Amino acid sequence: MAATFEVPAELKEKQNDFLSELTKKKGKARIGVNEVTKAIERDQAKLVFIARDVSPAELTMHIPLLCKEKKVAYTFTDTRKELGEKLGVPVGTAALAVVEAGDAQPVLDQLVKTIAALNK
Repeated sequence: MAATFEVPAELKEKQNDFLSELTKKKGKARIGVNEVTKAIERDQAKLVFIARDVSPAELTMHIPLLCKEKKVAYTFTDTRKELGEKLGVPVGTAALAVVEAGDAQPVLDQLVKTIAALNK
């Protein structure tokens, strides 16, 4: 998945629903580029979300490469604000790593499969 990856509308809706439910279902996430990078390197990340509107792009451009190396699924959201809001954080975030899905594990598994299929 390149930085120009277009997220299909159906997948975007599923991603948004998952993010909104994550904290309600006792899931855990790491927020911010540094925390996401550490979660990936420590093999804790299950799924990574990257905001498209990060400027400069160099702040997040290493994340897809690291995800590929560690075989972690990753996807994009349109804005930092959207990514933060969906998780219930009052500020936007450039990246987010799901480390525990809690009760939302079946939804996470389905998202990862869908994203993996798009990457082929």
